[in-house]
Amino acid sequence: MPILIGMKTNQLSVHVATTTRKVGEKVYHSHLLRHSFREDGKVRNVTLANLSMLPDTVIDAIRLGLKGQAVGPVGHSFETMESRPHGHVAAVVGTMKKLGLDRLLAVRPSREKDIALALVAGRLIHPGSKLSLSRHCLGETRMSSLAQVLGVEGATESEFYQSMDWLFERQSKIEAALAKQHLSRGCMVLYDVSGSYFQGKTCPLAQRGYSRDHRSDLLQIVYGLLCNAQGVPVAIEVFEGRTGDPKTVPNQIKKLKERWGLEHVVLVGDRGMITQTRIDEDVEPAHLDYLTALRGPAIEKLCAAKVITPSLFDERNLAEISHPDYPGERLVACFNPFTQEKRQVQRGELLELTDRKLREAHRACIRKVKPLRGKGPIGVEVGKALVAYGMAKYYQVEIGETDFTWRRRLDRIQHEAAADGIYVVRTKVPATQLKAEEARDAYHSLSHVEWAFRSLKGMDLQIRPIHHHLEDRVRAHVFLCMLAYYVEWHMRKDWEPLLFDGEPQGVANGKRRTRRSREGHPVMSFHDLLADLKGLTRNQVLFQGAKSPVTLYSTPSPLQQRALDLLGVSHAL
Repeated sequence: MPILIGMKTNQLSVHVATTTRKVGEKVYHSHLLRHSFREDGKVRNVTLANLSMLPDTVIDAIRLGLKGQAVGPVGHSFETMESRPHGHVAAVVGTMKKLGLDRLLAVRPSREKDIALALVAGRLIHPGSKLSLSRHCLGETRMSSLAQVLGVEGATESEFYQSMDWLFERQSKIEAALAKQHLSRGCMVLYDVSGSYFQGKTCPLAQRGYSRDHRSDLLQIVYGLLCNAQGVPVAIEVFEGRTGDPKTVPNQIKKLKERWGLEHVVLVGDRGMITQTRIDEDVEPAHLDYLTALRGPAIEKLCAAKVITPSLFDERNLAEISHPDYPGERLVACFNPFTQEKRQVQRGELLELTDRKLREAHRACIRKVKPLRGKGPIGVEVGKALVAYGMAKYYQVEIGETDFTWRRRLDRIQHEAAADGIYVVRTKVPATQLKAEEARDAYHSLSHVEWAFRSLKGMDLQIRPIHHHLEDRVRAHVFLCMLAYYVEWHMRKDWEPLLFDGEPQGVANGKRRTRRSREGHPVMSFHDLLADLKGLTRNQVLFQGAKSPVTLYSTPSPLQQRALDLLGVSHAL
């Protein structure tokens, strides 16, 4: 028999009708939301909805609501069993689903795939160790709703490591899918290299090299990041810590040509990476175009030969030139007055500091008590003074047995000063395909990759410190950090009205001055906006008379709702 539990108003009754049907050994329950009313002296029923597919806890809540029991705390009709920070999880996981990252990792569902998604999301909501992230998945903790949303509650640290191995095996396929989605024939590909210090000494990848983190006391790894022209990350590769930037270029060309089958692209790289040797030996034999810049000595040579003169920049800070040393290439000379002033001030300050060091060494030679004597000891002190600020090339020194003299090499200083604020973009892409202004802007777009490195190393993703010791685990760690930045890039783009990082627009619309968006919402950093979303909670509520709790969400604040709307996601995951 149907069980009728409902709410009546005059001749109106809305209730849940439950029927039970047994077929063989199986028992089936049907739950229908019905409207009962009296017409012409007869009771009639109209089915409003079939609730059979809903969980029992939701059906219980509907029943209690129709009975009028699920209202307010006055009658103590419900109890909040648990409450977890959820808004930041909803933003990140919702964006991941919108981007199709789950399908990108693998088509078929699996435990490893769910945990891999948790690893990627974890870099954004809680960038710490795998052990720390595993605590988010414990049923006893209330750090976030990540484990419940992705269905990985109870996942252990060991499972996280197994999922990293699973993810690393699929890196090539995932990168190929990203390349197919974000790169095309004739497009520009941005490439740059960075490195991070390493904890431990057992991983073969960790070696001593030039430390961009200024941690020469530690081993390091090097990694190169490929992005499209807008800065969307496509692939990342880890190299040994002593690998020079130019040596990483051949591997990227193989990816573009052999793995991804891109016939013609323009590789954009820094002047210290796409060198003349790399152009001759790797880029041009692969029939790829390139866009890079000349190094300082080459620019100084052009200035000394009067190929580049201040008059070139009278009308605008850009001029296209040519030179026999660069046959078939277009050289776009650009001038930045702010860089010129900064360089001149910096050089002047360093020269003055070096002079001060040299005067201290001179006083040691002429003091009355134990004066400095001998070419060797005097040379050591003079050498310390010259290398302290890296200004030795600007000085000429003569050392004697009892003293020394020095003078600035004004010709050298003037020679370099002539190139202050000038940089020269070089490329073979025809002017019909790429104008001079576009070539300059394309070289500036390398700042997108630099921004990616800042996010990877900063508080957003915290790629370092690296504690893994197996090569594949280190590579997997760097790869999942890249995937996390892939999600972050899209979130930043959608959140531009609420963030400080929308540079020219951010200044134009007054965000930096008023600290408010056009809608009046507070403007903040990406990290702080995620932190604000934590206040939106996911709650397990047990209603009086119900067997199991139901999931309810707190009401978003106007800022939280705006942030979710900009992402196009819902907090009800």
